[in-house]
Formats: sequence, C-alpha cells, structure tokens
Amino acid sequence: MNKRYNILFGGELLGEALVKQGYYVFYSRDYQSLIRGGHNFNVLTFSENPVNSNESNIDILVALDENTKTIHEKNLKKGGVILDSKHPNMYFAGKLFKLLCLDFKILEQELKELKKRFDENIKEAKKGYEEETKNVCKVILQKNQIYFTNGGKGISEGAIKSGLDVYYAYPMTPATSVLVELADKQEKNNFLVLELENEIAVMNSAIGSSITGAKSMVGTSGGGFDLMTEALSSAGIVEAPVVMYLAQRPGPASGVPTYTGQGDLSMARHCGHGEFPRIVLAPGDPIECQELTSQAFYFSQKYKIPSIVMSDKHLAESFYSLDSKIQITKSQKTTSLARYNTYEKDSTGAGTDNPEIIKKNIENRLKKVQEIKKEAKKFTQYKLHGKKNKNLIVSWGSPKGAIIDSIKDLNCEFLQILYIEPFSEKIKDILENKNIILIENNATGQLANLIAEKTGIFIDDKNKILKYDGRPFLNDELKKEIERRLR
Repeated sequence: MNKRYNILFGGELLGEALVKQGYYVFYSRDYQSLIRGGHNFNVLTFSENPVNSNESNIDILVALDENTKTIHEKNLKKGGVILDSKHPNMYFAGKLFKLLCLDFKILEQELKELKKRFDENIKEAKKGYEEETKNVCKVILQKNQIYFTNGGKGISEGAIKSGLDVYYAYPMTPATSVLVELADKQEKNNFLVLELENEIAVMNSAIGSSITGAKSMVGTSGGGFDLMTEALSSAGIVEAPVVMYLAQRPGPASGVPTYTGQGDLSMARHCGHGEFPRIVLAPGDPIECQELTSQAFYFSQKYKIPSIVMSDKHLAESFYSLDSKIQITKSQKTTSLARYNTYEKDSTGAGTDNPEIIKKNIENRLKKVQEIKKEAKKFTQYKLHGKKNKNLIVSWGSPKGAIIDSIKDLNCEFLQILYIEPFSEKIKDILENKNIILIENNATGQLANLIAEKTGIFIDDKNKILKYDGRPFLNDELKKEIERRLR
C-alpha cells in the first residue's frame, strides 16, 4: 500500500496513533481570526513513505456542519467517503479508526493519554466505531521509528537545548505557540518565561537580560517585530546577543492574522537604523527549527549580535512526522556585566562624539560581518534535494515540504536556502546556467531580489511561482505549476 489519505478532522489524535503504527503523517490547521464561529478545518495526510505536505483532493471528509460539506465536497475523490451527522467529535474518531481498520484499543489508549473526559469520550468513540461498516484501507504496523512534532515545538526545543535562560514575548499569532510551549516547560528546565505589556518592552527587556549574561530570546510576528526594530538597533550598538523568533503571517498591518505567508524576508534583513551585523536563518521543517535555533544562539553569543530565526504559520503549527537525528550546536555565554551605552562609546563605556572612535567602532562592528561569513562555512547554509539537473527550483522556509513531495518524479533539483544572512558565496555557482524556478509564499519574490543582489543572477518573472492568498502550497497544484516551467 502506498496511498495518501486526506482527512478533514481534529487530526492530532489520529496523527499520533498513525505515527505510533509507523506511518508518516503531515497534519495542518486552517482557522479564521474569530473569537467564535467561522469555518475551521484540519487536513491530515499519511503514507508508508515520507510525506511533508497536503494535496487538494480528499479521501475522507468529516463534516461537522453543512458549511464544511458545501465548501469541501467538490474536492472529494471518486469513491471518497463523507461522514456527516450530528454527533460529538469522538464519535467521528471512532468511525475513522474503523474506516482505517485500526484496532479500537489504539484509540482507547490515545483517549487515556488525553486525560480529559475519558468516560464520555470512550462511550462516543465506541458508538462511532461500532456503527461504521465500511473500510477504505487497512493500516498495517510499519517498522519506521518516527516522532510527531511541529515547527513551534522545534523552535522551543532548540532554545531549551541551547541553554535558554529567559524568553520574553507578547502573544501574537503564530508565535504564541512557542510562548505557550516554553511556559509549560520552564520549571522543569530551569528558565524563565515572561509575557510583557507590548513588544517594545519585550525587546528592551531581552537586551537588559542578555547584557547581564543571560541567554535571552524573544518571539513575535510581523507587526510585533516592527515595534522591536528600534531596540534591534540598540542591540546592534550595545552588542547584545539576543535571539529573535519571527513567525510570519500575511501583512501589512494586521493582514490575515491566522494564515501564512513569507512577506517579511526583506524586513528581517534590513530593519533597524544604522549599520550593524545580524544573522538571519530560515528553517523548512521542525528538525531544522531545532538546529537553526541552536545555531542562532551560537552566533549571537560568539559575536554578540542579534540573530533572527524566521518561520511562518504553516511551519509553526503544522505537524510533521520525522525520523532524522538532530544536530544541536552548543554555545558559550560571552557577555558579562559592564558599562553599556546606546551612544557610540569609548573604551570606558562612556558616550562619545570623537570621530576617530566613532570610525573605529563602526569598523569593528562591520569586521564581524566577514568573521561571521567565514564561521558560517562550518554549517549547512543550503541543501540540495534530488539529482543534479538543469532545472533548478529555489526556495526557503516552509514551502520545502510541498516542493519535495511535488518533484519526486519530476526532472528537476531543489536548492533550499537556510542561511539568508550571511548568504553563501557557493550559491552563485550552483545557479549559473540553470533554468531557475523560484517558489515563495509572497507576492514580490523577495528571495529572487536577494539572489539578484548577492549573485547578479536575475530570475525570469515567468519562472516565479508565487502564492500570496494566505494559504500554503498544496503539492498536486504545485507540481502542475512546476511542470509548466521545466525544460
């Protein structure tokens, strides 16, 4: 069996069960920015082989209301199944487990682990299981050793393993999941999580903590990041090692708060006044979230600079099943109590307007740029997926999953850029004489602009696949777009 089954349902419970049976699972959430109501749905895809995204067609549709049926019925595959009746969620969980030929004991164990309303849930689930008479496939125990996690958990684990001392944040979707995750683990792991009154206080507090020697991190989305940019410049001149988690959503302003996008690349690279070094990293799955967060701590501590880790709603909140080992980069605290100043300062830390000192200070800060470029070569700054080919897809961040799934039988190679700043000098050689296809979740091709700036290579507008409706790429739709641009 090598099929994929898409299920619109509260799928984390089913996903956990399938992962424990050795299946690869990808699970995403779609919800509106409303206190109550609206159309919310989840999509779960599973397979015997690695799966990193969803497609547009549906095998099983669980419709908890008529609106869901109306919206999604058109995407139901021939022979697909619709479950719709007035019952609680756990009733449908029972029916789903029966449809997939999963033993009811597996569902019973998952409900026990929820530790909430077990008697009521088990009663409804058993009723649904017993009343379902169809089977759409038989789930057979696989030998794969897999774990189930999302990007937000990856960022959190990367910070904890890097020796996080304090995390500051003001709630803002989709960064809030990291705030909640870390708050839940602070006592066990001996660090502090503080929710402050706004993002200005968040960033300034992180700078204050970092210059006392604490490993400090902040988290926010685009609008909150805007408010932090003045303090980001302060971190640049003070040389405060702060790690910033930027979880993107569509803008400008409030945009569509609960959806996804990649419109903040240029902001992350250029925001803040004056000239100072920074590092900008872009993971594409939860493993890379852990690894690049640890690398952000490494660079921020070693060079006393702000480091930015970029994610988005799709990566932060989608669940991936993974089987790879994680490489955490250890970092040493390098900051100690001293006299700090947001003015240019002399050797004693006192403010100065001496032109020779000013020039020397600026040159010392910019000297770090070259040192960071050299140090970054020790790390994986980009990844190449697939066999070498004249057709080369280029992207960054969360589209990674849909790209990998869509090109499995296509004549092309995929260049995934992890280090936005510093930008690897080797990328120019990889791009030359290739049919370059750009894929991004924004409207202007911000990675293409970066590539042109760094390499002098311009990507044809006809070869740019840009999605900017707040939704992630679906692999079957993306595959068609890529096929149109292959040579």
